[in-house]
Amino acid sequence: MDSTGYTALTRQVGLMREMQSVAHNIANASTAGYRREGVIFSEHVAALEGPGDSLSMANAHVRNIDLSQAPLTQTNGQFDFAIEGEGFFLLETPQGQRLTRAGSFTPNADGELVSPDGHRLLDGGGAPVFVPPDAATVALASDGTLSADGQLLAQIGLFLPADPNKLTHVAGTLFDPGGAPDPYLEGTMLQGFVEQSNVSAITEITRMIEVQRAYELGQNFLNQEDERIRSAVRTLSGNS
Repeated sequence: MDSTGYTALTRQVGLMREMQSVAHNIANASTAGYRREGVIFSEHVAALEGPGDSLSMANAHVRNIDLSQAPLTQTNGQFDFAIEGEGFFLLETPQGQRLTRAGSFTPNADGELVSPDGHRLLDGGGAPVFVPPDAATVALASDGTLSADGQLLAQIGLFLPADPNKLTHVAGTLFDPGGAPDPYLEGTMLQGFVEQSNVSAITEITRMIEVQRAYELGQNFLNQEDERIRSAVRTLSGNS
């Protein structure tokens, strides 16, 4: 394959990755706490043999996470918490601490608040949050102070990755902070609400059409380039 083919092919690979990202966003448009992802294209220039020759190729290995606020839905659930503004809840998982914006929790058999996947919610000091099983009323203040029947239980912490560039999506609504996260003291929490996905299905479908058309144009170009090379080979073979 010549240089033109390599250039087009690398772009096609990047468009396939973007299509996968768009499809994943659409599939999670109704997943509470989900953050939209995109693909960042970059240019890689490689030197070729000959004076002044170079080959430009597209790379699409970096994923961009959209951390913009999503709409809040009122559930009136006493263990449904939502964040207004920046910050993440901190969970304890078998793979280490993970961040999430999905704030729907339930007490486990030990009275600890856990996510739907069973990961324990951690307070501002990194300890599990315990709720007495016989508590009649559980209240969450805007600063994360959690109380049961008027007695202070814990202060749920909000956190931010120490380096935002190291934040990576690992699964579902979980994010790896890429190191020990920093406490975030300016966030606001609401009880009886959950944050929805920040994916706009209409925007993603529009983008899917654009990516599909771009991929088809690239494929047509590759087909034409292939036919050009075959025609040149046939011409040279006929002249020999």
